[in-house]
Amino acid sequence: MARTVLFEHRLADGSLIRVVQGDLTAEHVDAIVNAANEHLAHGGGVAGAIVRAGGRSIQAESDEWVRRHGPVRTGTAAITGAGRLPCRYVIHAVGPVWGSGDEVTKLASAVRSALQLATEHGLHSVSLPAISSGIFGFPKPLCAQVMLETVERYLSEHAGGPLREVNLCNIDQQTASIFQEEARRRWGTPSEA
Repeated sequence: MARTVLFEHRLADGSLIRVVQGDLTAEHVDAIVNAANEHLAHGGGVAGAIVRAGGRSIQAESDEWVRRHGPVRTGTAAITGAGRLPCRYVIHAVGPVWGSGDEVTKLASAVRSALQLATEHGLHSVSLPAISSGIFGFPKPLCAQVMLETVERYLSEHAGGPLREVNLCNIDQQTASIFQEEARRRWGTPSEA
């Protein structure tokens, strides 16, 4: 599928937030973020697509990570290699299941944890899907609001840091449109590229 930039917002320090409709596994960025579960068992949804595209080494590294460190707590993230994907890393962020309590805080924490791992590894660009909005049931409009707010806040707090580009990338038109609408509501007219 063709990649389409639906919205672009440049912050004061020049860093960039984009809303993209496209295949996350085809993103040419330093890392993509996986919407993972606590055991990093990548069976379905975004996680399954990442392993299918990138190869079994991603699951093998994830299994090893869990063996060494235990399950990835909700609201945190882990990092592995990217196998055959065009990026260098996969950051596995564990968002909340809707109905588990304090979901907004947990989702914001998962996004921050993923961005922090990217920063710690000196990465310049990441692409994230709509974490928790699939089988975990997080309402997509609220997901878009929390994720865009968290990304903007993180980049503003880490101005001049290595992380300069964050894409919110979703393959389905409905989710991408919800993120685009939230970006328009938040920032108005897109800034010039």
